[in-house]
Amino acid sequence: MTRSRRVLWAGLFVTVVCVVAVRWQFNRDLASATARAAQGSAVLTTRCGPIEVQQAGVGIPLLMVHGSGGGHDQGMDWARPLTRDGIRVIAMSRFGYLRTPRPADASPEAQSDAHVCLLDALGIGKAAAMGVSAGAASALQMALRHPDRVSALVLVVPIAWKPGSVADSAPHVSDDKDAWLLRLLGSDFLYWTGLRVARDQVFRHVLATPPELIHAASAQEQARVNAMAERVLPVAQRALGLRDDTRLGKGLRPVALETIRAPTLVISARDDGFGTYAAAEYTASRIPGARFIGYDDGGHLLVGRDEAVRDAIVRWVHSASPR
Repeated sequence: MTRSRRVLWAGLFVTVVCVVAVRWQFNRDLASATARAAQGSAVLTTRCGPIEVQQAGVGIPLLMVHGSGGGHDQGMDWARPLTRDGIRVIAMSRFGYLRTPRPADASPEAQSDAHVCLLDALGIGKAAAMGVSAGAASALQMALRHPDRVSALVLVVPIAWKPGSVADSAPHVSDDKDAWLLRLLGSDFLYWTGLRVARDQVFRHVLATPPELIHAASAQEQARVNAMAERVLPVAQRALGLRDDTRLGKGLRPVALETIRAPTLVISARDDGFGTYAAAEYTASRIPGARFIGYDDGGHLLVGRDEAVRDAIVRWVHSASPR
């Protein structure tokens, strides 16, 4: 066998070994992520259909409405620390996420009605509602459509409407970029690969957070945001909800913010790549008595602001809820 042929066969052998190793690691990580996503939750039968939910803590009930790429698992990861301060966290999976099916009407209005159906199934008359990112739309609708069921409203980096007269705090996401993101988030393998070969780009473009903030953060904070990025897997089980959230961002409409009576706290960061800062500030300015907390940095994941944000939420929920 000639030398060139030996080199060719050696190269093919190495390629096959690498492909097998990558596939083995991917299958192992995906199986682990799938098992993790099913832990701790139950699917409840409600008059609005099946809803997946996970609960923790005792005290003031708080409905945790997760953002894009989430589910009950992402919601509980985010809100579990609140349970140390007398809050009962109810983390659900929105329409099209994990084990909550997507109905024909998956609008924020219909989702807000399903939030109330979940409270009914749990025997809860009134709860604080916290919407994060795309989850803010249905939390906001819950305060509008079911004011007697919402003791306090918290909107964190909310995807929300603002008028064109209010300057943007970040460039609009183009249709081409949306399509690219949906391809990435429609494939477990592509997203898994992105995390392993271009994690900084995933943070910048998918999670709308400057990666340099993450590199400069404490080890504990780095662990938190990296775990959140990993929690998006398995994306195939969240794809229907992700598509709806993308359409939501392109089709936001004004709502009657002036009619909201729930004590409202709104939080965002100026460098959020999704541009939530301007809309969050506007939303707070239109809701009577609302408080706005704006940070100069932190990105969509509020890197470095985690403890301060949770402390503010705990104080707000307790102050708004009757003893």
